[in-house]
Amino acid sequence: MRLMRHTEGPVSIAYDVEGSGPFVVFLHGIGGNRSNWAGQLAHFGARFCAVAWDARGYGGSDDPPQTLKFSDYADDLVRLLNHLNAERAHLVGLSMGGMIGQMRAAEHPELVRSLTSIMSTTGDLDVGAPTADAMQMLLRPPATTIEEYMDGSVAVAHVIGTPGMIDEDRVRQRAALAWERNYDPAGVARQLAGVLASDPRSPALAQIDVPTLVIHGTADTLVNSSGGERTAEVIPDAKLMLIEGMGHDLPLAHCPTIIDAVSAHAAAHA
Repeated sequence: MRLMRHTEGPVSIAYDVEGSGPFVVFLHGIGGNRSNWAGQLAHFGARFCAVAWDARGYGGSDDPPQTLKFSDYADDLVRLLNHLNAERAHLVGLSMGGMIGQMRAAEHPELVRSLTSIMSTTGDLDVGAPTADAMQMLLRPPATTIEEYMDGSVAVAHVIGTPGMIDEDRVRQRAALAWERNYDPAGVARQLAGVLASDPRSPALAQIDVPTLVIHGTADTLVNSSGGERTAEVIPDAKLMLIEGMGHDLPLAHCPTIIDAVSAHAAAHA
């Protein structure tokens, strides 16, 4: 049975780990948690030391009351890598997680073997901007009951998810698990406000010198595909992979094409 572990320090970060070998660290997006990557830990753990965290304020990690800055996530990631004694790691980030990975790769390339940025953006608000419906869903008031949270999660999935591939029962199960893992309405509001008020861009983004794979879905309505294209343009020598019909959901959970691409990218730079 996989056990949750924690880093030391003033902000304790919860994480799961499986396997041994080069480190692959999975970074979830807004509203996610480490359980989103459970299937990937099992898959990648056969060849790598696969790690999935709860970003601060999520799941089993601490949720400090101070104003959140986007750079706090990136700093936490450095502390996690130090805690794991990981001199270098492959970073795989979804949405907000991709932006965290980009910041670390830009500012601490010595810690990064490779970067995979999925359904993410450079932070340019005029490129890949959310649609009105998606943004309205994202900014909805935090749920106060588990039923409201599950219903809201299903509604969001239908707005930003891959058309024809929404499993409502699975979405509800995932939402219930997130609720059980210390869902905090006030914390969610604070996290979202902090992210939206921060500028995750870095002047060094164009200087990223690690192998980078950018994956994006053509049906992503939260960060449209031009956001992925822009990311691949800004990061030198980045490879762009567009998945026809994929929305802004959890693509690794049900897309063998993406799993194979991420596996090959990490293996090529191990």
